[in-house]
Amino acid sequence: MINYDVVVVGAGNAALCAAISAREKGANVLVLEKAPVNKRGGNSFFTDGAIRFAYQGIEEIRKVIPSMTDEEAEQINMPVYSESDYYHDLMRVTEGKSDPKLANQLVSKSFETIAWMQSQGVEFELNYENQSYKNEGKHHFWGGLPVKTHNKGVGLVQQLNDRAKELGIDIWYESQANKLLAEDEQLKGILVQRGEEAVMVNTGCVILACGGFEANKQMRTQFIGSEWGSAIVRGTEFNTGDGLSMALALGAQKYGDWSGCHSIGTDLNAPKVGDFNKPGDIYKKSSFPIGLLINKNGERFVDEGADFRNYTYAKYGREVLKQPDQIAYQLFDAKVRSMLRKEYNLEEATVYEANTLEELADQMDVNKDQFLKTIIEYNEAVQEGEYNPTIKDHKGTVGITPPKTNWALRLDEAPFYAYPVTCGITFTFGGVHVSPTGEVLNKEGNAIKGLYAAGEMVGGLFYENYPGGSGLMSGAVFGKLAGESAARYSLERKGNVVY
Repeated sequence: MINYDVVVVGAGNAALCAAISAREKGANVLVLEKAPVNKRGGNSFFTDGAIRFAYQGIEEIRKVIPSMTDEEAEQINMPVYSESDYYHDLMRVTEGKSDPKLANQLVSKSFETIAWMQSQGVEFELNYENQSYKNEGKHHFWGGLPVKTHNKGVGLVQQLNDRAKELGIDIWYESQANKLLAEDEQLKGILVQRGEEAVMVNTGCVILACGGFEANKQMRTQFIGSEWGSAIVRGTEFNTGDGLSMALALGAQKYGDWSGCHSIGTDLNAPKVGDFNKPGDIYKKSSFPIGLLINKNGERFVDEGADFRNYTYAKYGREVLKQPDQIAYQLFDAKVRSMLRKEYNLEEATVYEANTLEELADQMDVNKDQFLKTIIEYNEAVQEGEYNPTIKDHKGTVGITPPKTNWALRLDEAPFYAYPVTCGITFTFGGVHVSPTGEVLNKEGNAIKGLYAAGEMVGGLFYENYPGGSGLMSGAVFGKLAGESAARYSLERKGNVVY
């Protein structure tokens, strides 16, 4: 007979934070990973590692990056990113739809969770490359996202696994959770397909942290829309909605934005599912705010400069999906080429280059006449002003639709560059209803005894959009909380005292 106090389904950031947290509280923990060991880590493996949390300035940042020297700190301008700033950003980009209780928990627990992760061996570093500009010898950070995990998601997954091993947490690979078993409204166990063998694991507590349904074509088309059947899956192929299906079958309340997801513009020639041999989010294309987005009709279709990319990239992928053949082109000229993010310089990046716009159009699959007309009209609409990509500079356009609100420069200096992109789906927003401590709630709003959820499975936080870096933070916050809650519940049921 196989018995565990707590079983965690999934092995990404949220799942491992839950497992470590539960083990710290004294629970005997098993982690179930559907993937083989060489494809472990879920979507967390593919992330760039940027993680959003509230902080009061450089001194708090140094608490989680203790290797930072005084000399380094003196060369940094680090604006405060308060809990109210974080909460406001979350509510602003979700148009006020984010569940206030869950949003408050995410924001208020963010810094202490980062500090806890650091104490567990997760290494953090400053996100110089993507979130700062150098001016007069100082690095000026912006956008409330100055920190990332060392070695991106690969490092995060490795460090969390190292800690899990230290704590004696068991991990079963190629082990798919199939069914939750309950009796008298109390969880009793979980049925697992472990290789060729069906295994019953006896447990009173299960934490579901195995992602959304982004890799399930049938569920994508059913809940998000028929066009999403063609979307590239940017992360793991194993997030097929298993946890959601199991929870709903046990009476969990469906919650949040089931018709929404995190999606971005990704290289047209990116693999159809995440390639574990090429991790690190290398196919994304996120410098669009300083360029233009053009579809095959030769027309612009979004305000590229509406906001910092942290607050628009997750919804603009969806806009690309709406374009003819689900393709668009990001355009830049020589003035901004050196400012593009690192991914534009990788050998994996697909790019067309030409010395004239006419020659560029000949390489692209666009309506050439409309394309040239669009660029002419845009250039004429650009207003004078000081260009400053570190702030919303209000250097915009007048008289065209859609406008470009910030960072509008004329596209007129050769050579010219076009990067073809399509839509890549990262994770789905729809989930189950959980309490602020991770308990899964039923349709009446009551906790299902012994069932918890974390990560992408938490519904109600993100609607249509999200502030960049909030997904990893949510996974860690609610993973840690779910682990604590599950361990406490399990040990109290056994008559143990939990402090």
